[in-house]
Amino acid sequence: MTKFSDLNLDAKVLKAVNETGYDTPTPIQAGAIAPALEGRDVLGIAQTGTGKTAAFTLPMITLLGRGRARARMPRSLILAPTRELAAQVAENFDTYAKYTKLTKALLIGGTSFKDQDKLIDKGVDVLIATPGRLLDHLERGKLILTDVKIMVVDEADRMLDMGFIPDIEEIFKRTPFTRQTLFFSATMAPEIERITNTFLSNPAKIEVARAATTNVNIKQGVVMFRGSSKPKEPSEKRELLRKLIDAEGEACSNAIIFCNRKSDVDIVSKSLNKYGYQAAPIHGDLDQSHRTKTLDKFRDNELRILVASDVAARGLDIPAVTHVFNFDVPSHAEDYVHRIGRTGRAGRTGTAIMICVPRDEKNLEDVERLVKETIPRLDSPMGKPAAQPTGDDAPSEDKPKRSRSRSRKKDDAPKSDAPAQDAEQAPKSDDRQKQDDNTKREDKPKRDDRPKQDNKPKQDDNTKQQDRNRGGRGRGNDRRDNGPKVVGMGDEPPAFIALSFAERAKG
Repeated sequence: MTKFSDLNLDAKVLKAVNETGYDTPTPIQAGAIAPALEGRDVLGIAQTGTGKTAAFTLPMITLLGRGRARARMPRSLILAPTRELAAQVAENFDTYAKYTKLTKALLIGGTSFKDQDKLIDKGVDVLIATPGRLLDHLERGKLILTDVKIMVVDEADRMLDMGFIPDIEEIFKRTPFTRQTLFFSATMAPEIERITNTFLSNPAKIEVARAATTNVNIKQGVVMFRGSSKPKEPSEKRELLRKLIDAEGEACSNAIIFCNRKSDVDIVSKSLNKYGYQAAPIHGDLDQSHRTKTLDKFRDNELRILVASDVAARGLDIPAVTHVFNFDVPSHAEDYVHRIGRTGRAGRTGTAIMICVPRDEKNLEDVERLVKETIPRLDSPMGKPAAQPTGDDAPSEDKPKRSRSRSRKKDDAPKSDAPAQDAEQAPKSDDRQKQDDNTKREDKPKRDDRPKQDNKPKQDDNTKQQDRNRGGRGRGNDRRDNGPKVVGMGDEPPAFIALSFAERAKG
């Protein structure tokens, strides 16, 4: 069996390793340290919790034993996707390099640029950074990467998920072509493979387990859950989570609960505290100092439950986590491997339980397809799921909306759910309604009883209508020859009109 003493590490490094209590390297460490010490590029693929951090930290410290860093020109660079993972790598470096004179700088968001600039100006041997903060320093002209001899990309697949691939390509272009490059990841996406083919030269590939496999020490299970109704589903789902924690009993000494959304992280954490569970949230919107304090409390067993987004799924080395609960099925199947990898670390056993609602069943299929195994279905501690109403009993929001039309068919008329007795009374009420309508019509004044109105306005209206029918012109403007105009004389014509022609001649 290979031991650390067989790997040609520096004596000061071996001394620090022995003080940690480890004497036998993990498979990824045994496979990656030897070619890294030879100066070769390395592509390491292994599950989370298998010691990838030490696999590149130990040979790096040994190789940097000779030489000295210059101001603003680090000798090595380690890229990590999250602040927590970068801080953890820095802690590992401090542990293994405590008997050397190597210096480091941690460049992450949420901390002061001024303090980071002071460290860079002094010169550091190891620069540990997240891509975003590193590019900020490069754009400000505070950092030069032309002296980088060793470059490490940790959790490369997570870099892809977080959209850091263009940033990594830009950073690679600023480093010398002669650098040594070490790539480590738990999964191997096609885009990551493209980058390794571009920036790695004849790498030693160490794949200690099939990509995207889960640890055999982790007992997995999924509860298929359906709420009694859509509005009640969130609260019932949180109740199910509490029952799952209670069902594990004393075996669940601590746990990490993963949610897909930051808002759910806060809601679940508050709900657990409300019911007496000791929990605290951690996600990207919280201040770095708050996140660090929360993680320290969890590591020191001052906090039993950590409710987290995927910011805590990658690379966090908390060895004694007994349980992982997936409150949601992860949207990206690879995240499932990293989430449950927080338990069952360093040879320990662990338990991972997931809750799946109907809308997440597609994501569950993606997870099972990735890990190439069927996750066992567990019985719900809440009993069988409530039967969902169907047909006419379904909630109105789930029913298809009918198109409205002015005429309704006889078959579409709403059916009455009233008892038979009420049905017999229904015609009586219709007759009563008709009788009331007839009474109202009788109360109206008859046509002959209505007050007579002057017919002149109506005649004028008829005249106007006739004019419109002729083309919209008034009678005086009518161009057609309709004969001499007729002039009325009224009800009492002049007396001379009645005289005969003979009487007129005599007069």
